[in-house]
Amino acid sequence: MDLLLAMAPPPDGSGGGGGSLISTLIMFGAIFAIFYFMIIRPQQKRAKEREKLLSAVQKGDKVVLTSGLYGTVAGLEEKTCLIDVGNNVKMKFDRSAIASVIKD
Repeated sequence: MDLLLAMAPPPDGSGGGGGSLISTLIMFGAIFAIFYFMIIRPQQKRAKEREKLLSAVQKGDKVVLTSGLYGTVAGLEEKTCLIDVGNNVKMKFDRSAIASVIKD
């Protein structure tokens, strides 16, 4: 019998649910903030840096492609670049295949 009284709602009808709703919203807000600052924001920063790198590539730059291929930029177009890999062998790649630019 005491167990049933302990589980029954309070007689004033307040229910006590308002506090749990606020704490749940605060918890969801905290989780969103953690995801934003730990995952979304750094990823956006890396994407901006990568876009800046790809737009700054010029003819004559030494580059490393995502496949690990080293070469020199021989020509540029809007979406592609011509890479000289040695012995006057030139290959056409998408600009997004450039992983990094080697600074001398």
